Amino acid sequence: MVAREPAAISQLLSLLESRYAIRVLWALKDGHPQTFRLLQDSVGGITPNTLNTRIKELRQAGLMAHGKDGYIVTPSGADLLRRLADVPAFASRWAASQARKKPSDHATDPVPRRVPPATGP
Repeated sequence: MVAREPAAISQLLSLLESRYAIRVLWALKDGHPQTFRLLQDSVGGITPNTLNTRIKELRQAGLMAHGKDGYIVTPSGADLLRRLADVPAFASRWAASQARKKPSDHATDPVPRRVPPATGP
């Protein structure tokens, strides 16, 4: 592996792990331009300030642009979305496997909890 690859992966993941970043791109995956308001509605739950920040970051990264009819993904953004296209199928399989687990399988706290001693009446 080339030394730059881990840095590039880290840089991309850092961008995409920003709150709502993937959801903003995902909302544009059909290729149709969206106005700011429509994009905000498509993402759901995102504040205008956060959306502005994500748009700025994704535009600087070359993953989305603003066209005459609204925001669109760039060819680079479309390439990334094609590569992420398998995520929904994987997520469905993963969620189903999680739902089949017993509640004790979900225990992640390896530290035993101290129970305070009972006090008398």
